[in-house]
Amino acid sequence: MKRQFGIIPVLLFAVISTVNSCPPSDRAALLAFKAALHEPYLGIFNSWTGTDCCHKWYGISCDSKSHKVAAIDLRGESKDLFERAGRSGFMTGHISSEICKLTRLSSIIIADWKGITGEIPKCISSLPFLRILDLIGNKITGNLPADIGKLQHLTVLNVADNQISGRIPASLTNLSNLIHLDLRNNKISGPIPKTFGRLGMLTRALLSGNSITGPIPASVCRIYRLADLDLSLNKIYGAIPPCLGKMAVLATLNLDCNKITGALPSTLLNSAVGNLNLSRNALQGKIPNAFGPRSYFMVLDLSHNFFKGPIPKTLSSASYIGHLDLSFNHLCGRIPAGAPFDHLEESSFMYNDCLCGKPLRSC
Repeated sequence: MKRQFGIIPVLLFAVISTVNSCPPSDRAALLAFKAALHEPYLGIFNSWTGTDCCHKWYGISCDSKSHKVAAIDLRGESKDLFERAGRSGFMTGHISSEICKLTRLSSIIIADWKGITGEIPKCISSLPFLRILDLIGNKITGNLPADIGKLQHLTVLNVADNQISGRIPASLTNLSNLIHLDLRNNKISGPIPKTFGRLGMLTRALLSGNSITGPIPASVCRIYRLADLDLSLNKIYGAIPPCLGKMAVLATLNLDCNKITGALPSTLLNSAVGNLNLSRNALQGKIPNAFGPRSYFMVLDLSHNFFKGPIPKTLSSASYIGHLDLSFNHLCGRIPAGAPFDHLEESSFMYNDCLCGKPLRSC
């Protein structure tokens, strides 16, 4: 009898351990996910052994109640790995659709591995709890999933620095909780959806370095929380919506290296925008004489356009101008004296029709 009583705690421990372990189906899905990848240097998958994928499997976190896998966090630029291995991370292979069997996933971070190819599994859109999808810094191809808008809890979508092509899916504007959108440096083409303004929680929209065409949708101005809009290095054409200068918290607006035409909206020169880069477009007309005490620019770059006429006198009334570039236009007349002009270099004014005065030649 004593021997039987001794067995009971062992059995109870085994039952408790089983209950607190990840489900066998989650473990199988992770091993299938691992089988599609090859990481030769850092050995990040060496810890993926044993029956409990919730315990000491590198980069894996589980839900405390259900013990199902809740997060995959694999970063190729993880400092702790670099310091131990003395080298950068590199991984090849593809992201297996088996990842979609991890139905409790709230975060997928498979970032900066440089060699991961293939497409984003379309079934990603079926993960009901997903909040973070971060695949930056790989060689992922194909399109963004057409029904990505089903991910109603998604707050971060970062697929920058890949080779993703196709259009921005129309359904993306259904992501009502999206805060951070980063599509930089891909091969995305086509227009920005007209309904982009439905992304009411968005604070950063980074779309530079693609082949996006068409105009800037005026609906963008309805995104009250938007602080950073980067559409540079695309093929965007049409005029700048004046309402961008009326946005409450928009602080950075980069539209450089596009095909934007029309006039410079005066609203942008006396707004919350403090970093404004409109260089290398086809903007025309005079620079509006609309600066004032609210004008505070760390960067104001209007170079490589077709602006004509004088430098606005009200520019002297701006609270601060850090970096100013008016070069490669058709400006003419005397450069005003005093701040902010007294600390600017010749390069800020070169290659205009007939500007004169310090720091250029005297009038």
